[in-house]
Amino acid sequence: MSEKASIKVTTTRDELVNIVTFVEEFGNREKWPYELVFRVNLVLEELGLNIIDYAHDEGVHEFDICLTSEEGAITIEVVDDGKPFDPLNDAPQPDIASDLEDRRVGGLGLHLVRTTMDDMSYRRDQGKNHLTLVARRA
Repeated sequence: MSEKASIKVTTTRDELVNIVTFVEEFGNREKWPYELVFRVNLVLEELGLNIIDYAHDEGVHEFDICLTSEEGAITIEVVDDGKPFDPLNDAPQPDIASDLEDRRVGGLGLHLVRTTMDDMSYRRDQGKNHLTLVARRA
């Protein structure tokens, strides 16, 4: 049986704490292991910051997060009305081989998201970005 929960947040940094609380409360109800709650929060913080910082040129907007908890996996869907951005194809590959002082700033966040989640897909539909991520339970 699957359980769902969703939250609508605004594109302000103050909302990040609401996302963490939402994930922790849902994870506790669903008896997720701590490691899974941590991974989901880490990924949603990175994605939330990217939406807040880069998705819109101005103004405060809203975006949605939906979690689906199933026996074998957690599915996360993030939907925003920002600029089209496919993190699978539009994000540059980060330089993870060079020494830290030789790397350019930025680019590691989406790499972290890709390597933390087990599956990731993107689609643009009706003027919105839809990013779906899956974390399998250990």
